[in-house]
Amino acid sequence: MKEYDDQKHYLVAVDCIVFGFDGEELKILLVQRGFEPEINKWSLMGGFVGPDETPDVAAIRVLKDLTGLEGVYFDQLQIYGEPKRDPIERTLSVVYFALIDINKYKQQLNTDYHAEWFVINERPKLIFDHNEMVEDAKKKLRQKAILYPILFELLPKKFTLPQLQNLFEKVNDIKVDNRNFTRKIIATGFMIKLNEKDKLNSKKGAFYYKLDKKRYSTNFQALVNIVPNSRN
Repeated sequence: MKEYDDQKHYLVAVDCIVFGFDGEELKILLVQRGFEPEINKWSLMGGFVGPDETPDVAAIRVLKDLTGLEGVYFDQLQIYGEPKRDPIERTLSVVYFALIDINKYKQQLNTDYHAEWFVINERPKLIFDHNEMVEDAKKKLRQKAILYPILFELLPKKFTLPQLQNLFEKVNDIKVDNRNFTRKIIATGFMIKLNEKDKLNSKKGAFYYKLDKKRYSTNFQALVNIVPNSRN
């Protein structure tokens, strides 16, 4: 087969941004890089696309190999191709982000590669252009949360309204009034109240809710009024 002899060949990599929520803080999962350059510096999970892999397949493999995680919500962010982003060789990176409920995946997460959770706004400096990737992923998360129920991937199947409010505040970097949030979120009609309470965090207890995905799909724009700056 004829090769493109007159064209330069480049490496293609994948990087995976894993967002997690533990009920209180929005966090990101990082690993320490095991080779030069930037050895032992904090990094996103990454690796190269194999000759027989698509970027999607490579990203799923890298995430499983480095963290043990599989079967989680996964979406492509974008491609990063600044010519000198990797000091060793020209490398294009296809970036993905994943969303998980940290408490659900505690047992599945392995620590072979020193994977560690950091509060999103307290993370250490990352290698190369990984900080830029994280900031872009945060913006994409806010935008997609208006149209799709992806934030609920960060919550357990049943959750309290205080947990939901806390997550909304962390993702959007804002504070919202407690009573207004509760009133508006219930008014959307996509919250199903359960006959169970979480009594671990208060004597009175808070009722559990779950998401009605069908109603959400017809009334998702209601979230714009709850988190007005989530369009940014």
